[in-house]
Amino acid sequence: MNKKMVAYTLGRLLQIEAILLIVPLVVSLLYREPMRYSASFLVIAVLTGSIGYMFTKKIPRVKTFYAKEGFVIVSLSWLLLSFFGSLPFVLNGDIPSLIAAFFETASGFTTTGASILTDVETLAHSSLFWRSFTHLIGGMGVLVFALAVLPQMESETVHIMKAEVPGPTFGKIVSRISHSARILYYMYLIFTAVVIVLLIIAGMPIFDSFIHAFGAAGTGGFGMKNGSIAPYNNAMIELILGIGMLVFGTNFNLYFLIFTRHFKDAFKSEELRWYLGFITGAIILITTQLTLSSETYHNGLEALRHSFFSVISIMTTTGFSTDNFNNWPLFSQMILIFLMFVGGMAGSTGGGMKVSRIVILIKTAFSELKRNAYPNRIVSLHFENKPVEGHMIKAIANYLIVYVGIFVLLLLLISFQLDDFTSAFSAVAATFNNIGPGLGLVGPDSSYAFFNSFNKLILSLAMIMGRLEIFPILILFSPSIWRKRA
Repeated sequence: MNKKMVAYTLGRLLQIEAILLIVPLVVSLLYREPMRYSASFLVIAVLTGSIGYMFTKKIPRVKTFYAKEGFVIVSLSWLLLSFFGSLPFVLNGDIPSLIAAFFETASGFTTTGASILTDVETLAHSSLFWRSFTHLIGGMGVLVFALAVLPQMESETVHIMKAEVPGPTFGKIVSRISHSARILYYMYLIFTAVVIVLLIIAGMPIFDSFIHAFGAAGTGGFGMKNGSIAPYNNAMIELILGIGMLVFGTNFNLYFLIFTRHFKDAFKSEELRWYLGFITGAIILITTQLTLSSETYHNGLEALRHSFFSVISIMTTTGFSTDNFNNWPLFSQMILIFLMFVGGMAGSTGGGMKVSRIVILIKTAFSELKRNAYPNRIVSLHFENKPVEGHMIKAIANYLIVYVGIFVLLLLLISFQLDDFTSAFSAVAATFNNIGPGLGLVGPDSSYAFFNSFNKLILSLAMIMGRLEIFPILILFSPSIWRKRA
């Protein structure tokens, strides 16, 4: 383990966070908030930057690092950034509890959108901005951002990208990692700017447009009103955010293909077809049931409006809401639960298991059926017009086993406090898959404030594990990683 290189890289990341903390400081000054708000961001920016400087004061002689260092850097960076990012909330008094503030900030950086706040409208503008700004930073990945602005050690940074970019496989857009990171962020920020402009045109206030565009971009879901998007009661705003969430839940590599005029390669993506198919099928099924259930909505158009937004919000793991789907029929709720586990496409800002993994698992199951029915038949499995190698199937199967094991463990830990299975199950599903709102006591109209400190820490870890797809955190806490070799 190259500990000096790990510390050096973490130091640079803390310096970046210190610079980013200046943005909400400027917001507090623009809105002429009480001094404690600007002071909190300034003090923590100085503290974070100073610690970062201490870590980077001496450049390590040996700069080479491998996969294990990459996993450790990614894991520690998300934990440290969440910790230091939570401190302004504690200092300015908006979230006095450190554990609660850590939960809120981890939820922001992991783009989960789960909140411990019961009245978000009481927050200052600077706190609201920083809270949602963490979505924008964490959506594409804090280390991807670091690689974009601080390119270094080109041959080794692939280990960081592999550990942080979600999905079963990692593919560089161009040959150099730093260039790939820059291209990803250029597209990411351009799309975010487009959403901001469209929301303003649709009638949303400028500050609100930034907040909700950050949430859509990171597929996070932090808003600034207690009813999420519902208080605006604007179909055009819902349509813009719905399409925005859909866009950010799509693999960004496909956008690069479109920009380079490889339209055929982009639109023949099998994962994209399944992604849109899951969403379309869920909207049709839920709209049909909500329309037939006259107690829920007045007409089919209203049912379509809410099912369209809710399905995309849950599928992309954003978590915005226009209505409380706790009141929907059980069949519709079960569809949403299924979508929570599927999540967005690989290489997107969405969470969940990812569409590509689900598709390969489905195809593997059908292949096994064919092998059992016709033992002498050679059955090959293809995805994206390419044969799926045995090691890939094994890797996805192993991920599923670990995923289920961790999920059950988290559920057992949460069940010490909750006797309601629906609330406990959906709380774990919503945090582990980076969605935010669940069902029961953690529904769209509720918060996670009632959880005790222990469970808030457990769910915070669940959010970070879910965002990093489990293995980086497991490797971080593996004793063998830290042992010195003879």
